[in-house]
Order: sequence, then C-alpha cells, then structure tokens
Amino acid sequence: MAKGVKTGGRTKGTPNKTTSAAAKRAAKIASSGLTPLEYMLQILRDEKQDVAARMDAAHKAAPYVHPKLASVELGGKDGGPLQIQVVSFANSEDTQ
Repeated sequence: MAKGVKTGGRTKGTPNKTTSAAAKRAAKIASSGLTPLEYMLQILRDEKQDVAARMDAAHKAAPYVHPKLASVELGGKDGGPLQIQVVSFANSEDTQ
C-alpha cells in the first residue's frame, strides 16, 4: 500500500500516445500554412462569396472563436426555489 509517496509509473507531464499523436497532427496542420479555422474565416471575410456560404462559414467557425456561455442555475435561500418580490412605491400625491 502507498505511504503518501508516488512510487513507479509514468513521470508527471509525460505525454501518452494519444497526446503525442494529437500534438504531431496539430503541428502538421499548422505547418501546412492554412488551418481549417483559417480557411473558414477566409470564406467569411470574402465579400465575393455568396451570403449563404459566408453564413455557413460563420456558423461553423463561431464555436472556435467565441466560447459558449455557461448556464447558471438560479436558486433561492438555502437551495430553495427562487422567490421574486415586486415592490411598488406609490407617489405620495396618489395616496392622499
């Protein structure tokens, strides 16, 4: 049984086969001069392209350029339901 000290195994930070293959693939794509994202952005910015092609490129490139917003679950006090209270301040002239 381990006594709080790591013994044996892979050293921390050593890439596995999948990580190494992905890094090599990314380097090969980058060295080719044009990544798929760069190609989509070229189409998007080309005003000679028809609108449908530009919109399709924008739609497909957007997730790589703009991250999706995380959803946040709202809850009330102590994890209960959210309570909404509407307060109306009447004008002092209206109440007389």
